[in-house]
Amino acid sequence: MKKVVFIDGVRTPFLKSGTDYMDLMSYQLGQFAIKGLLDKTGIDPKEIDRVILGNVISNVRTENVAREAAVTAGIPVKAPANTVKQACISANQAIANAVDSIQLGRADVIVSGGTENTSDTPIGYTKQMRKKLFMAQKLSTPLEFVKFATTLRPGDFLPDRPSVSEFITGRTMGQDCEILAQKFGVKRQEQDEFAAASHQNAAKAFEAGLMYDIIPVMLPPKFTSITKDNGVRGDSTVEKMANLKPAFDKYVGTITAANASFLTDGATAVLLTSEDKAKALGLKPKAEIVDYSFTGADLYEELLLGPAYAIADVLKRTGLKLEDIDVFEIHEAFAGQVLANLNALASDEWCKKQLGLEKAVGRIPMEKINQWGGSLSIGHPFGATGGRLLTMAANRLQHDGKKYALLAACAAGAHGHAMIIKNYNV
Repeated sequence: MKKVVFIDGVRTPFLKSGTDYMDLMSYQLGQFAIKGLLDKTGIDPKEIDRVILGNVISNVRTENVAREAAVTAGIPVKAPANTVKQACISANQAIANAVDSIQLGRADVIVSGGTENTSDTPIGYTKQMRKKLFMAQKLSTPLEFVKFATTLRPGDFLPDRPSVSEFITGRTMGQDCEILAQKFGVKRQEQDEFAAASHQNAAKAFEAGLMYDIIPVMLPPKFTSITKDNGVRGDSTVEKMANLKPAFDKYVGTITAANASFLTDGATAVLLTSEDKAKALGLKPKAEIVDYSFTGADLYEELLLGPAYAIADVLKRTGLKLEDIDVFEIHEAFAGQVLANLNALASDEWCKKQLGLEKAVGRIPMEKINQWGGSLSIGHPFGATGGRLLTMAANRLQHDGKKYALLAACAAGAHGHAMIIKNYNV
């Protein structure tokens, strides 16, 4: 199979839901990211064979948001585009699909990543009202419309707000994280310390000029340039976070608004090619895609433990050990979720029972994890985070001159993802 290389990646600034991207649609954020990627890499849009983007919250007007984003960004219409949905690892799956297509020789150059605008979440009517409106399509005379109007009640016009709970279990992700934190002995202070470090690391990375994956976004009518994430709080401390009350279990809970990720708008785009095509086009790869894994787990007991399963699996597939990995980028849905996954991988008992191993996979050193910040501080646009993880992992390898990086993420449905990449220049 063909060797797949990562050329570069970009992202829009990640902004809190309800702020500057409030009036945009997801395809527009995707458009900004793709256009920024084309400008940064200098690749001729005519060389793009395909576009694959992740997205979670669909807008009915742009059901295949990858197509609208691609065409408006200047990708020729001959290049097909499709949208992938797998909760918080939608972009990860989109990127994996791109890797597969290139390895199999079905394409040589693919733009992947994801886009999400939670500020533009569609809010509809209740099922009862939708049924009435559906039947109303058959009405034709004024009298029929009058009779239909008399069947409507004030309650029919109440919005049907999207649920944030897991469909099968009925629990919110925060509730599941509380279960996981208790199961793996993750204390409140540990979570606050991890969250504070995420914000502090992100702020330091930005000040040091390391967030070079960010492309500026200018919005009408003033066209003021947006150049940084607005959720990062560099002055965060454990002492400040300790004052917050638990968000999901007010009696014995450990999860608060500060150690959980927030609703975020943003988009990412990455350029993947075959090694041969990169050479032919004069492109300089940053990393080689080594392998990846997707896993599923128990929805009731281990909803957010996907990274532990996926990390163990991708290490097994590649024959690498934890100590071979120099850089880790782990999605921070919650501080407690990350720490629980680390404890699971370091547990002989869990690894024997759930993975069939003789001993623990190992303890990942904290100094290797998310040293430029993570989702708790930078933000988490559901369908786009996977693109940030890949780009940041590759950039950290380049910056530090290291060899291997591993990125991992959890997702609703008890899914997990992990991918290993190798510095192309080492």
